[in-house]
Amino acid sequence: MDEIIIENLNVYAYHGVYQEENEKGQNFYINAVLYLDTRKAGSEDKLEYTVSYGDVCQFIYEYVSRTVFKLIESVAEKTAEAILSEFPLIEGITLEIRKPEAPIGLEFQSVSVRITRTWHMACIALGSNMGDREKYITDAVAELDYDNKCRVLKTSELVNTTPYGETNQGEFLNGAVVIKTLYTPEELLDKIHEIEEAAGRERNEHWGPRTLDLDIIFYDDLVMHTDTLQIPHVDMQNRDFVLEPLSQLVPYVVHPVLGKTVVQLYEELQKSGEKHVIGSEYIH
Repeated sequence: MDEIIIENLNVYAYHGVYQEENEKGQNFYINAVLYLDTRKAGSEDKLEYTVSYGDVCQFIYEYVSRTVFKLIESVAEKTAEAILSEFPLIEGITLEIRKPEAPIGLEFQSVSVRITRTWHMACIALGSNMGDREKYITDAVAELDYDNKCRVLKTSELVNTTPYGETNQGEFLNGAVVIKTLYTPEELLDKIHEIEEAAGRERNEHWGPRTLDLDIIFYDDLVMHTDTLQIPHVDMQNRDFVLEPLSQLVPYVVHPVLGKTVVQLYEELQKSGEKHVIGSEYIH
């Protein structure tokens, strides 16, 4: 990934734990490395294919000078998030906030916080078999897209499916969505649980009926296993109602454990696995 580098942008601002810092303010110096693809801009010599460093500097200046936080950790976190949300071509940022006038009472040159934040790709499976199934799903996609830490890239067709696991319940509507997100996997899990709960999801029965079911299938090529989250989804290779929508969106993404593409897994399941998909319709 290419880099645009900004060094020692001076901003007079009012961040600090002490009231005097919030009232009188002090100088902050900001360093930023912007990660993006500049090849097309360089080849065609057109600003529209890159990011104006002048615009980014002005944005940082205005954001840091007009907000007030106690911690420079918060200044860094919120500023990075704001930059990544404002400038779509920037894929990631390393941001350093320096505070040379910090009230330490000892001789020092500067204190600073440096963070790196990037967009990540996540694939989320969608399902519902209660109430207005399509509305629950489309509302969930809209809620993800509304969140400034998520960008919906692609949505699949919705497929009608027979129940998986506990079969004594109504048919499901299933689909998938590909997003870019600034959330960590755990934060994304919290976010989708929040969306499920807003849709009236109750977790009373494993594999039971539900207004809305959201599962993280992939998060970049991450492999993780905790008490609350497994990525890739532990049972995705056995679910045609997950693989069929995913094969529309990311057919050649490779499962980082099984070493097979989504479409390969789907084709294998079609030959020898359970079949639940019975029809489809488009997300409006």
